[in-house]
Amino acid sequence: MIDNAMPLLLYVGETRRSGKRWKGEHGCKQYLDSYHSLHHHYGLQREVSIAFWWDAPTDRRSRQELELNLIWKWRSPFNKENWERWGQPFG
Repeated sequence: MIDNAMPLLLYVGETRRSGKRWKGEHGCKQYLDSYHSLHHHYGLQREVSIAFWWDAPTDRRSRQELELNLIWKWRSPFNKENWERWGQPFG
């Protein structure tokens, strides 16, 4: 999940079934709602979009390793691995 107006990588996640994953319970959706509300309240521009990497490894362990490496590289604030650095978003 990316805010192209900043630009800022908000969240990195791996899944084989993205449509099903986002239809269910996912804490990131609550963070995104709060993110949108605060930007609207303060008149800040935002351009949030979701991108998928279609050539991601098919092997689950490889995808999870890639996911963790990207989380550490980009320090995405909605990922729990970075909450110690940024604090839990809107928690």
